[in-house]
Amino acid sequence: MSLDDLKREALKLSFDEREELVHTLHESLDEEEDTDIERAIMDEVKRRYRKIEEGRAELLDGEEVLAELRAELD
Repeated sequence: MSLDDLKREALKLSFDEREELVHTLHESLDEEEDTDIERAIMDEVKRRYRKIEEGRAELLDGEEVLAELRAELD
């Protein structure tokens, strides 16, 4: 079945059925987007980990960074 055929058939559905179809399709897009985001996050984590392992990253103490940021806000 072609996309055009599918569209024609979908338009024959009742309002409630079309609404459910739209909701289902929209959820599937969200799932794919979430996967892309998760993949991008993991790629960044791996990149940063490699920099640490190779000694090319400056590691900062979290408490010190937070203290500096709080001081800037005051």
